[in-house]
Amino acid sequence: MCAHNPELVGTGITGFRVVGWPEVTGTDEGVTMVTRRTVLKSGAALGLFTLAGCAPQGTKASNDAPTTPAKSIDVAAAGTVTLSMLDFWGGDSAKWVANAVKAYQQKYPNVTIKRTSVDWGQLTQTANLRLKEKNPPDIITVNNGWQSLGTLAKAGLVLNLDGYSKSFGWDKFPSTILRQTQFTADGTEMGSGSLFATPVASSSLIGLYYNKTILERVGATVPTDLASFEDACTKAKAAGVIPIGYGSQDKGSSTAILLALQDLFGDQKKINDFVYSTGSVKADEIGLKDAAERLKSYQDKGWLTPNHAGIQFADAGDAFLKGKSAFRFEYTGTLAFQGAQKQQYGYVQLPQVTGGKVVGTGASTAVALGSKCKNPDVAASFLDFLAGPEAAQFVVENGFLPLLNDVKAPADNPEFGTEITGQRSLDKDNGYVPYFDWSTPSMLDTLGGQVQQLLAGRSTPDALVKAVQADYDKFQNAR
Repeated sequence: MCAHNPELVGTGITGFRVVGWPEVTGTDEGVTMVTRRTVLKSGAALGLFTLAGCAPQGTKASNDAPTTPAKSIDVAAAGTVTLSMLDFWGGDSAKWVANAVKAYQQKYPNVTIKRTSVDWGQLTQTANLRLKEKNPPDIITVNNGWQSLGTLAKAGLVLNLDGYSKSFGWDKFPSTILRQTQFTADGTEMGSGSLFATPVASSSLIGLYYNKTILERVGATVPTDLASFEDACTKAKAAGVIPIGYGSQDKGSSTAILLALQDLFGDQKKINDFVYSTGSVKADEIGLKDAAERLKSYQDKGWLTPNHAGIQFADAGDAFLKGKSAFRFEYTGTLAFQGAQKQQYGYVQLPQVTGGKVVGTGASTAVALGSKCKNPDVAASFLDFLAGPEAAQFVVENGFLPLLNDVKAPADNPEFGTEITGQRSLDKDNGYVPYFDWSTPSMLDTLGGQVQQLLAGRSTPDALVKAVQADYDKFQNAR
């Protein structure tokens, strides 16, 4: 997918299921549902400052932030308000959202929020049409990146939230998160300009999962850096265990391991600048070649699942849950750990090879206000609620990661506790980088194809980097 959606775990393919979860359809109470497979997971997010105070009206796309004076927002005194929300949350991720809606309505009984939930692909492809309808949604989940949020901002279909950002404290986001929903008003620059959407209180990362039982059996310890990870892989291979569970049949999901390795080698600022198209950084400067060389070496050493070219994403995840490999690079929220697996597995966010800073790929589901929103002040307060500590607790209770919120983690799920620890290391270092495929509408397809070719012996790390640069240049020249 050209603009990565955390709900779909970076696969670039709609309709995937959470590994270990059944396919579901149906109706959630109070929510119009469209038949779809379980959405993989909730997107990354951030705790915001909850401020029931002053906020100016948002505006349509403009070169300047709103200049209207701040005004006091009293949601309870706003009269009877009905807000419509169109989103793509399904499966367990829909549960925390439903809890948040219920809690907000209990706090403000005068407000009713009517949710309509549709498939991610359907919403992404039709968002511009939905927002142009006679009765468009007041609140809408949008996909980050050029094709979705950038297009909507440029067309004036979503509100510029700069005024609300100042009032609610959204401008205090860590810079690596803030850039993910910023665009210039003309839609030509991503990662700078005005805020056109806000993240919610759940997170999605790429990191390393491990099987503690296998590590103990082969005499390895939980890795703390790349060197100890590779030492554990060597021991696993010697003991006849597959070191890294992997399936590369699906282009999009085949890239997770490469992007995780890139985060260990690439300069964080340069990766950000490349994705956000500043034009000052080349593909050979962002750790891609180092990551590709490492990945190729893992293939050559026999560390990846044999015949992975014929293994689908979900099947590779299922095999890992069944104890077929020691490690798996994966998106958080993809693997549905059950019962004893919560004691047997863990997660780690490895630090960079040089300097030891923790840098990782992570993003949020973005939520925007339609430009025809009838009650933008109240709608903005709901966006703030979706990103606050109460919503974050709902996120955790349903098995998803919060971001920058202190929450009570479930005591009976040590695996989930390791994911929270990994995320807090990113929070501490402000180490987030965006999903690499945001850099161009076709990057995920290009990168996934190159990974497949590299591991099949039909490409090289240098060729992979050149293909990425060519894709990037083509997009830059066109825009």
